Amino acid sequence: MGAKIKKGDLVQVISGPTEERGGYRGKQGRVIEVLIEKERVIVEGVNYVTKHVRQGQTQRGTKTGGLETHEAPIHISNVALVDPDTKKPVKVGFRNEEVVKDGVAKTVRVRYDKKSGKDLK
Repeated sequence: MGAKIKKGDLVQVISGPTEERGGYRGKQGRVIEVLIEKERVIVEGVNYVTKHVRQGQTQRGTKTGGLETHEAPIHISNVALVDPDTKKPVKVGFRNEEVVKDGVAKTVRVRYDKKSGKDLK
């Protein structure tokens, strides 16, 4: 089965509290990583968590550790793919297309916007 959301896609958070209430709904960002088996995605600038890292030392003697913030995964159903032209979330469909390359016909699955019918990159 093809993935509706892939690494590098621009997505928008469509659930949870709004930004005024301390959440991330309505915020857009690029997908850093897709965790397929857990059905989760890590989105740039969304769902920041603070991690306490134990203090240590590198080979050169610099200190490491303390408080670090990074993005935590959110469920894939809570984000929607954004159309690069309209900058609005869209529903994704799949269509099989014939592609001829070097004289050989090959069937390829293509993602498209269900509303406008345009192909999504």
